[in-house]
Amino acid sequence: MSANTSTSPTPQQIHWEENGVQHTARWRSEAGMPPPKRVVIADDRTNADVAYRLACEGTALLWRGDFQNARQLLQALARRADHKSKPAKKTKPAKAPATPTEAFHLHRQAQSQRARTLAMLLLPFEDGYTLPLRRAPDVQLACNEAYGRFEEPFVASLRELLGVIGAHEWRRTGVEIPALGARIHPYYGVFSPVRGEYVQLVAEAPLPQDTSLAFDIGVGTGVLSAVLAQRGIKRVIGTDQDPRALSCARENITRLELEQRIELKVADLFPEGRAPLIVCNPPWVPARPSSAIEHAVYDPESRMLRGFLSGLTDHLAPRGEGWLILSDLAEHLGLRPRAELLAWIETAGLKVVDRIDVRPTHPRAADASDPLHKARAAEVTSLWRLAAA
Repeated sequence: MSANTSTSPTPQQIHWEENGVQHTARWRSEAGMPPPKRVVIADDRTNADVAYRLACEGTALLWRGDFQNARQLLQALARRADHKSKPAKKTKPAKAPATPTEAFHLHRQAQSQRARTLAMLLLPFEDGYTLPLRRAPDVQLACNEAYGRFEEPFVASLRELLGVIGAHEWRRTGVEIPALGARIHPYYGVFSPVRGEYVQLVAEAPLPQDTSLAFDIGVGTGVLSAVLAQRGIKRVIGTDQDPRALSCARENITRLELEQRIELKVADLFPEGRAPLIVCNPPWVPARPSSAIEHAVYDPESRMLRGFLSGLTDHLAPRGEGWLILSDLAEHLGLRPRAELLAWIETAGLKVVDRIDVRPTHPRAADASDPLHKARAAEVTSLWRLAAA
């Protein structure tokens, strides 16, 4: 499961006035946010309440003070944003959402508003990803990994930079995958396999008799391709549209010394030909992503899911199987009923051979304060074994 990213062919510009002089710089936002129309200069003297009010109004603050103070200001903005989302004790409690679907959309709306507010604290980057701020860390390596080399000056949000730094740490240390007995190192913008239950399903499901070839649709970090190869599949072809995902998978496969058995290809879903086993872990929730990494979680109108199902019979070898890894969270949120999924399977000329279920163990499933707790607590992740009807 990968994150599809897209970049604008024409870089956007951000404009501001400083010391009576008009300035322009390249604008960068991996979330696709447009450059703020109004920008003011902020520094160590800027009051957090004033900064929060400006950010809520859509006015960005370009930081010229100490870097560590900027991080503290961002934390203060986050506290104010989180406090605002909670009703005051003396006020009438907010009306509870009527349905799980309404709760989901309200939650997404609140997340989006929070992200927009916190993204209003901006940093200036000079050539080579240098931050001209006191006590600024060296972020060149982290930015090179996320954005590419030799970047010209630009402006981006501190929140995005912290995400880039966090991704660099994930990439450096990796994620332990018990099914592999090894670590997978995710790239920025590529979904990290931190939810191990779906990997374990692929590690334990009974393989078809023919283990000569498998397709891994949406290869992402390469974790499922690696699991299949370690289980004895002689050749695996992993596909993806995202250059970051393909680079990430290639590095992980090389680390695991599986490059002789796993081939990567640029493709929208299927490569050419047929295979006895085709595996796909599409995004699980049919909703519109609002940032690069969310492409791995949200699948607008179930495009990838429906594309996989509708094309599966044309790419399965005789007596072959398609493994669909899918959570039923969308069903508990009222976004995609089980009957609709079963109808797509039938319409595609497929039958369900078996379904292997597992309950997630991630912390959010047990977090009663989560607005979507009821749905998450009921969630089941399944490996659907599909074959031509």
